[in-house]
Amino acid sequence: MNCQVDHTTAANTTYDAVIVGSGVSGSIIAKELSDNGFHVLVLEAGPGHEFTVPAYQQYLERFYAAPTKDNNSPYPENSNAPMPRSPDTRKLQPGETDGSSYLVQKGPLAIDSTYTRVVGGTTMHWEAKALRMLPQDFEMRSRFGVGLDWPLGYQQLAPYYRKAEFELGVSADVEDQNYLGMDFGDDYVFPMRRMPPSYLDKMLARNLDGTEVVLDGETYSLAIRSTPQARNGIPNPGYDNGRGYTPVGAVSVHPAEEGGRCQGNINCTPICPVQAKYSAKKTLAKALATGRVDLLAQTVASRVHVGPDGRVSHIEYKAYRDPSSSEHTTGTVRGRIFVLAANAVENARLMLASGLPGRSGLIGRNLMDHAYLLTWGLTPEIAGSLRGTQCTSGIEDLRGGPFRRRQAAFRVGVHNDGWGWATGSPYTDLDEFVDKQNAFGAALRHKLVDRLSRQVLLACMVEALPEPSNRITVEGGYKDSLGNLRPIVSYGISDYTMAGVSCARQLSRRLYQRLGAEDCTTYSPIDYGYVSYQGDGYVIRGGNHWAGTHVMGDARNHSVVDWRQRSWDHENLYLVGAGSMPTIGTANTTLTLSALSFLSAKHMVRELKQHQATTTAAANS
Repeated sequence: MNCQVDHTTAANTTYDAVIVGSGVSGSIIAKELSDNGFHVLVLEAGPGHEFTVPAYQQYLERFYAAPTKDNNSPYPENSNAPMPRSPDTRKLQPGETDGSSYLVQKGPLAIDSTYTRVVGGTTMHWEAKALRMLPQDFEMRSRFGVGLDWPLGYQQLAPYYRKAEFELGVSADVEDQNYLGMDFGDDYVFPMRRMPPSYLDKMLARNLDGTEVVLDGETYSLAIRSTPQARNGIPNPGYDNGRGYTPVGAVSVHPAEEGGRCQGNINCTPICPVQAKYSAKKTLAKALATGRVDLLAQTVASRVHVGPDGRVSHIEYKAYRDPSSSEHTTGTVRGRIFVLAANAVENARLMLASGLPGRSGLIGRNLMDHAYLLTWGLTPEIAGSLRGTQCTSGIEDLRGGPFRRRQAAFRVGVHNDGWGWATGSPYTDLDEFVDKQNAFGAALRHKLVDRLSRQVLLACMVEALPEPSNRITVEGGYKDSLGNLRPIVSYGISDYTMAGVSCARQLSRRLYQRLGAEDCTTYSPIDYGYVSYQGDGYVIRGGNHWAGTHVMGDARNHSVVDWRQRSWDHENLYLVGAGSMPTIGTANTTLTLSALSFLSAKHMVRELKQHQATTTAAANS
C-alpha cells in the first residue's frame, strides 16, 4: 500500500485536519473525516511500511528471536521515536541527570507501563480486551465522593460504544456482560460470538462460581465471565438486525492473511501470529483507501504553534530517514483543525514542550494507570495452562459497588499463560529445576510438564483515581536523539488504590483455598514496583492504560478539554484519547477511548461542514 505523501506536498497543502498519531484514536478520526469528504494528514513518528505481510512477518521473527519477550520486543529500536520498554524500568537515582529508558521516572513509584510508536500505535501490542466502563464510573464524585465526574454519562456514550464494538470487531455475548447496571439496549448482540472459555476457565468456574464476598455490608456473588475481546472469532449472524457481521480481513487459518480467525495462540501480547487481534492499521487502511488521507511516517511532531487569536496555526515536525541516525529535517504542516491523538503521555509531552500548559494548569496532571497485582498458584490437578489466548475470562463482580467510597474497585483476569508475566515462566522454571534441583532428561521433562500444566495466574486490575500530583512534565536536560524533550513521570499509588490492592490480595488467598491450590505468590522489596501498605508488601505492575493528562470537564478552570475533547484554550485543537478520561474505573481504556473518538469525529465533521458552508457563502456573495 503506497500511502505516504512527500513532505514538500504536505507543507504546501492546507488540510481540513492534521492528526498526530496513527493509533486507534487517530485512525478512527481519519476514517470518519475522510468518509465525509475531508482531506486529512496523519503524522506518524514510527516507520510507515507496516501494511505489508512481509513487514508483519519481520515483527514476528524479531519477537521469536528476542531473548526478552516484553511488549515492544517485536518492534525495532528507534532512537528517533523511542518507546518505553518494561525491562528498562527504573527510578532515577538522586543526582542522576539522565535515565536509561525513554521515560524519565522520578517516582515515588517506577511504573513499567509501555506504549508502541509504530503505525497502529499501542494496538500493535495490546491484549485486545474490550470492556465497557460501568455507568457508575462516569459519576465517581457525585456517587462516592471521590475522583471526578464526567461531563457526559454512560447513556450518552452508549451509541458510540456500539460504533466502537463494530469497528474493533468485538467478540462477546451480551448475557455475560449484563451486570452492575450496564445496559446494551433491546436485542443488541456483539459483532462476534464470545471467545470460547478455556479449560482453566471452566475448571475455575466449577470451583469458584457462587463464592460470596462481603464489602461494606454488601454481599457480592462471584462468577467467572467471558471477557469481551477485539479479536476475530465466529461472526454473529444476529448482528445488525440479522444482517450479520463480516470481519475486517479474511477469517482464515492461513497465517499470511490479515485478520485470520483466532487460533488460540498464547502470545496475543505482544503480537498475534495470524493478525486475528484488532489493530488500528485495519481502520487506517480503510481511511487511506478513500484517497483523502495522506500519511507522513518517520515524522515526529515537535511543537504546536498558536497564533495571536489563540488558534493553532501550524505544527512543526522533525522528519528522519534512518531510525539509527539523528539526522533530520524540519518542516511545518497546516490545517483547519488539529488533533493530538498520540496517547496520554505523548499528548501532554508535546503540549508542554510547546510551552502550552493550559490556563487551567492541568495539562500533564491527573495521570492514571491501572495498578496490577499479580498472584499465582499451583492447582492440585491439571489446569490446562498455556492453552488458548492469554486471558479469556475474569471475575467482574467487584468492579462496582458502594464500597468505592473508601477503596478502589477491581476486576480479576484469569490468565491462561501460566506464571509468565509474574515470574518469567517457563524459563524460570527451567532454571530452577536444572540449577537448583539438578534435574535432567526424563525427570526434567516430567517436572516441567507437571509444573506448567498446573499454573494459574490471577491478575487483579485495580482502579486509580485522578491525582494532580501524578503527572507528566518536561525539562531541558532530558532529550531524545532528535532533541525533543522526553516525558518525565512522577507517579505514586494512593491509599485508596492500595486499599483495593489489599482487598484483591485477600480475595486471591481465599480463591486459592477454594481451589485447593498452593499459593506461590511472593513479593520482593528489591522489585521496582514494591509498595508497603499497612505493614504488608506488594509489587504493583502497570497496565499500559495511560490516561488522564488532559481531562475533560464542563468548565475550563478545572479541565483541559470539553466533552467533545476540544481544547478550552484553542478552539481548533482537539486532544483525544484516554488522556481526556476523568476516571478510568476498571475497564481497559481502548474501547472507551474509541467510543470517544467516534463522538469527537461527529463534531469535527459538523465543524468542518460549517466552515465549508461559510466559505462557500462568502465566495458567492
